[in-house]
Amino acid sequence: MTKKIILPPQPGPPSDVERIKSESNYLRGTLVETLEYPISSGIPDDDNRLMKHHGSYLQDDRDLRNERQRQKLEPAYQFMVRVRAPGGVATSAQWLAMDGVANKFGNGTLKLTTRQAFQMHGILKWNMKENIQEINAALMDTLAACGDVNRNVMCNPNPYQSDIHAEVYGWAQKLSDYLSPRTNAYHEIWLDGEKVIDSQETEEEIEPLYGALYLPRKFKIGVAVPPNNDVDVFSQDLGLIAILEEGKLVGFNIAVGGGMGMTHGDTDTYPQLARVIGFCTTDQIIEVAEKIITIQRDYGNRSVRKYARFKYTIDTRGLDWVVKELNERLGWELETARDYHFEHNGDRYGWIEGSDGNWHFTLFIQNGRIQDLDDYPLMTGLREIAKIHTGDFRLSPNQNLIISNVSSQNKKKIVELIEQHGLTDGQHHSALRRSSMACVAFPTCGLAMAEAERYLPSLLDKMELILDEAGLREKEIIIRISGCPNGCSRPSLGEIAFIGKSPGKYNMYLGAGFVGDRLNKLYRENIGEEEILALLRPLFFQYAKERQEGEHFGDFVIRAGHVKAVQSGLDFHD
Repeated sequence: MTKKIILPPQPGPPSDVERIKSESNYLRGTLVETLEYPISSGIPDDDNRLMKHHGSYLQDDRDLRNERQRQKLEPAYQFMVRVRAPGGVATSAQWLAMDGVANKFGNGTLKLTTRQAFQMHGILKWNMKENIQEINAALMDTLAACGDVNRNVMCNPNPYQSDIHAEVYGWAQKLSDYLSPRTNAYHEIWLDGEKVIDSQETEEEIEPLYGALYLPRKFKIGVAVPPNNDVDVFSQDLGLIAILEEGKLVGFNIAVGGGMGMTHGDTDTYPQLARVIGFCTTDQIIEVAEKIITIQRDYGNRSVRKYARFKYTIDTRGLDWVVKELNERLGWELETARDYHFEHNGDRYGWIEGSDGNWHFTLFIQNGRIQDLDDYPLMTGLREIAKIHTGDFRLSPNQNLIISNVSSQNKKKIVELIEQHGLTDGQHHSALRRSSMACVAFPTCGLAMAEAERYLPSLLDKMELILDEAGLREKEIIIRISGCPNGCSRPSLGEIAFIGKSPGKYNMYLGAGFVGDRLNKLYRENIGEEEILALLRPLFFQYAKERQEGEHFGDFVIRAGHVKAVQSGLDFHD
């Protein structure tokens, strides 16, 4: 008899996604048959929901949608494939493999995501299996890169503290491995693995952590190493803050319940900051993470998906309840949180020597897009570097790239290739541009309401003209844009942020904390570029004239009375 995980009563009937997962036989569904179906380049919605757990979304080229509809053709279906890279670390061989599959099967570009993963777009259904097989041949995978499971575990790639980073990264990797789904469906469907379904196996044997229904929604973990908060640790469902004492890693502060997504027009949805609830030692972190995930598994909302993230579970039941439930499941109590201090959440560009004597070069990658342009052969340059680089590559949470662990002997060759291909650390750009992030949005994201990645560079061009006039070109200001309110670029933590409402129209937000510890606030609603620039001009000039020493833009707009400070998502819409 199959043993099942018993869930507490839900606020309503299960959502249709819960039905799909329940009937999927541990994420199998009819994916094998669907992928072989020759009549359509798309897949049914039920299988698309399951496909996310395998690391892929069905999309279509929205630039072509109307024309294909006019021609009575189905949409130009294609798949986005996301590749996990815990902590954003990839070897040179893996970089070359990602480059290879993106050019062989995709649209010839790579997207470095805000969660330190690789994304490739434009993959046709007929090529999906071979594409995923080649990814796995490089000892990478797409399993759990999307879906109702723990996603790619983020980790600070701080090159200053190479030894500490190696240790913290090790824990990020262990968390990623331990929290991965155990179903054999991925290997059966994509890697021609042997079918090993045994009707006598219990749910706990097949999926000991997740069960047959997996989680109510996605779950995100990030590990920060103070003083840098580049992972935006307070945006995570589970944020881990590394605590160092006398240069040694002793454990982690635990923060729970962050998340960026919301729904336009629904004030019961909101971004939220994770709250610090205590401290645990390094050897306790796997158990703590597991128990926290089981709380969300058991008590998260499975009726209405827009209320299903961990932040709503916590805010509905109360933080004290969550701490009590966690302590009961652990059988011991977390220690009091240790002191920590964040100073920055951006990247440090150019060459940096690590504590181990190796060198690290941080490249500015605008919006994380790796591609060759006529005047900027970025993809080719990185390919040539990967061919001789004996270290690794690190994807930053800000969508940039670190050519990491360059030996002193190899540094000259790397410098020559950087110069030969004109690769840049972004120093000729404004500090605003170097501190910018955008999600993909059009033309591939089905949720996008407005442009983001394709629009931000031209908007920054115009903003930089104002910054130059105001003398603020080298002043770091965190700016983010998202094509919809799901918040993939973590816009609610931007000192300036734009969230798409409709083509060419955005909600404008101001006032987030420079180190990612305060949410921003709605400043103007549903505005276009002309109004955006007209609003920013006096703000920039006032900031240039009236700011206090060391005062960041997000702090200034609050002090000057333009917006109220938002320390909790519960106050976001007030």
